[in-house]
Amino acid sequence: MKMSMTLAIVGRPNVGKSTLFNRLVGKRLALVDDQPGVTRDLREGAARLADLKFTVIDTAGLEEATDESLQGRMRRLTERAVDMADVCLFMIDARTGITPADQVFAEILRKRADHVLLAANKAEGAAADAGIIEAYSLGLGEPIRLSAEHGEGLNDLYAELQPLADRLADTAIDDTPEIDVAIDEIEEINRLSPTKLRPLQVAVVGRPNSGKSTLINQIVEDDRLLTGPEAGITRDAISLRTTWDETPMRIFDTAGMRKKAKVQEKLEKLSVGDGLRAVKFAEVVVVLLDAAIPFEQQDLRIADLAEREGRAVVIAVNKWDIEENKQVKLHDLKESFERLLPQLRGAPLVTVSAKTGRGLDRLHVAILRAYEIWNRRVVTAQLNRWLTGMIEAHPPPAPQGKRVKLRYMTQAKTRPPGFVVMCSHPDKVPESYKRYLVNGLRLDFDMPGAPIRLFMRGQNDANPFKGRKKAAPSKLRKHTDGRRI
Repeated sequence: MKMSMTLAIVGRPNVGKSTLFNRLVGKRLALVDDQPGVTRDLREGAARLADLKFTVIDTAGLEEATDESLQGRMRRLTERAVDMADVCLFMIDARTGITPADQVFAEILRKRADHVLLAANKAEGAAADAGIIEAYSLGLGEPIRLSAEHGEGLNDLYAELQPLADRLADTAIDDTPEIDVAIDEIEEINRLSPTKLRPLQVAVVGRPNSGKSTLINQIVEDDRLLTGPEAGITRDAISLRTTWDETPMRIFDTAGMRKKAKVQEKLEKLSVGDGLRAVKFAEVVVVLLDAAIPFEQQDLRIADLAEREGRAVVIAVNKWDIEENKQVKLHDLKESFERLLPQLRGAPLVTVSAKTGRGLDRLHVAILRAYEIWNRRVVTAQLNRWLTGMIEAHPPPAPQGKRVKLRYMTQAKTRPPGFVVMCSHPDKVPESYKRYLVNGLRLDFDMPGAPIRLFMRGQNDANPFKGRKKAAPSKLRKHTDGRRI
C-alpha cells in the first residue's frame, strides 16, 4: 500500500490521540485508558480516510519537562516525531479548553513543523462550544471539530488533509512495505526469503528492565524507542521496520512481562496482552534474559509460551559487557538452558550487550538460522526411510497387548514443521515414544530447537471387505431331478 504522507498526532496527555490513531488505522493497535500518559513510545500505522492513504504516528503526551526525567525523554521523542512528519495534527480537549501547556506547545509547533492542523477533540455536544471558540486564540487557524471516540468530524479532517496529500504525493516512498500481516495469512506463505514487502517478523520479549528497547535501538541504529533505568517504560507493543545486515525486518518491542499474580493494574494487563499478541504475529521470538539473573521462573514461562505458539525461538542473554567471569557463566547458562527448557533443546543461545552492540552479529545469524529451520521441509521418501530405521532401532510398545504399527510418515506443514504418522491405534502411542521420534527428527534432519509438531493418524486394520454389500444370490435353474445347474 503506497503512502502519500506522514501525519503525527501530538498534544497534551489524555486528549484522545491514541483513540484517533486507532480510528484511523481501523483497529485497536494503541492502548487506550482513562488515565493520562498511557502512550510513551512512537507508534506507526497504515491509516485510511476515504480514498486517502497515509502513515500516522501516535506520540506521547507533550510534557513541559525538559530534563533527563522520563517525561523529559518522552517529550524529546515526540519532538522527533514532529520533525519526521509531513503534517502535525495538534489535538486539544474541547471540554477542558485551552491550557497554558497548549499555548506553549502551539508555539513549538509553529517553529518546528511545516504544516500544522488544529483539532478540538471530545467536541460532541454543546459543552464543547466554549473550548472550540477559545481554540482560535492559538493562532493555528480554524479548529477541526472532532470526536475520536464516536468517529465524528472525520469528513472535516479529510477536507483539510486532501490538498496537503496532493502536494506531498510526489515525495511518497514507492517501496513502502506491507505491514500488519495476519497470522493466518502468514501460514499460507511458502518458504520465502524476507523482502521489503514481506519482512521477517521478530518479537523481542522478556521480563521488565532486561534491555529490550535498548537492544532494538542498537539494531535500528537510532534512538527510536524510549529507554532508561526505570522498569516497565514500554507499554505498547511497538513495531519498527528496518533492514538489518541486508535482511528486511519488522521488529516488535514488547512490554516487560511480570508474574501474573503481580500484574494488578488494568494498564499493565493491557500491556502484557499486547505483548502476547506480538508473539503470535512474530515468526522468530527473541527471549531476552538479564545475565545477572537469567532463567528465572518468568523467563521460563515466556520461552515456553513462544514454543507453544509454534514460533522459532532464540535465547539472548543481555548485559554481557558487565559480566566478569564470562567462561564460567557461559557454561552455567548452557547447562541451565538444557536442564530447564528441554522442549527448546538445541535452540540458539547468544550473549549480547544491548548497550555496546557487542554480539549483535551473532544474534543476527541465530535469528536467520532459526527462521530457516522453522521453514524447513523434508521429502516424504527421506522421512519414510528414516521412520523405518527408527522403528528397527526401537519398536513401538504394545500397550494392553495391542501392537502399534507405524505405516508411513509425511510432512503436512511448515512454520513450524508439522509431521503426520499414519498408524494403527494412534491413541495408544505413548508420549515417550512421540518424544523419541521428535528428538530423532531434530537430530537427523538438523532442526535443533524447532517447535516440531507430531500428529498420529489412525488407519483401519479391519477386513478391507467389511461394510461392502453382499452380492444378490443368482437365480439358478434346476434339473428335472431337482439338482441345481
